[in-house]
Amino acid sequence: MARYAEDVYYDFAIRLTHDAAQILKKAINGLKKVDEKLGNWDLVTEYDRQIEDVIIGKLKAKFPSHRFIAEESTGKELPELTDDPTWIIDPIDGTTNFIHGFPQICIVIGLAIKKEMVIGIVYNPVLEQLFTARKGRGAFLNEKPIRVSEIQDLSKSLICLETNFMKIDYLREKTVERLRAIIQRTQGIRTLGVAALSLCYVALGIIEAYYIEGPGISTWDIAAASLIISEAGGVVLDRETGETIDIMKPRAVAACNEKIAKEIVGLIREADQRVDQSTK
Repeated sequence: MARYAEDVYYDFAIRLTHDAAQILKKAINGLKKVDEKLGNWDLVTEYDRQIEDVIIGKLKAKFPSHRFIAEESTGKELPELTDDPTWIIDPIDGTTNFIHGFPQICIVIGLAIKKEMVIGIVYNPVLEQLFTARKGRGAFLNEKPIRVSEIQDLSKSLICLETNFMKIDYLREKTVERLRAIIQRTQGIRTLGVAALSLCYVALGIIEAYYIEGPGISTWDIAAASLIISEAGGVVLDRETGETIDIMKPRAVAACNEKIAKEIVGLIREADQRVDQSTK
């Protein structure tokens, strides 16, 4: 019965994803009304709100007993994650990219039941990349199975991370030092400005790891994609503890395997210690 219910939830969420995608595709090259949230690196448009209203409105009508955690309607204070079915939604991940017409954007819909992610959907309608996963059933790109990279050596790894946090005073020196440490030990870095898609690229096996934390990053950035990574054979660890990520504490290092994830955790810790020692 539970498996049947999850199929119903999944099929309905996929339809909503495609509905929302039509709004996003039509709007990407047009004018947008832009507001700042935490700063000029954390933006929102009328389309973020419009898409979220469409998704949540239809989900509430279909499943009135379900709960919701969503970027534009939840606000700064996250509700407690309960055992109830809870939809975790980011209407547009990569809003700054969207504003500029840069095609790395996506719609994110996840579902947690009994505090575990059971459905993850991340869709880039511009590049027509639909990443999906259901717990215990594998991960897929456009309905074809995907797996993480088999690389074990950090020096041969391509890593994604975000650099915009250098704009924030208290994170500037640590961000620079983290970048320096990771660049020196890896084959290369990339920054895409979109957390959920970058995580999905770990699942796809085209990058080996992705590191993300900071203000403006929340549960909706990692929840759906964390399931896609785990179903593709990868790991998502908490940057502070080195243990499996708690989606309500999104300070994530995702990687194709635990070895590379823990090496990156170690590099970040060492970088932070160097900054802390230099400022004493």
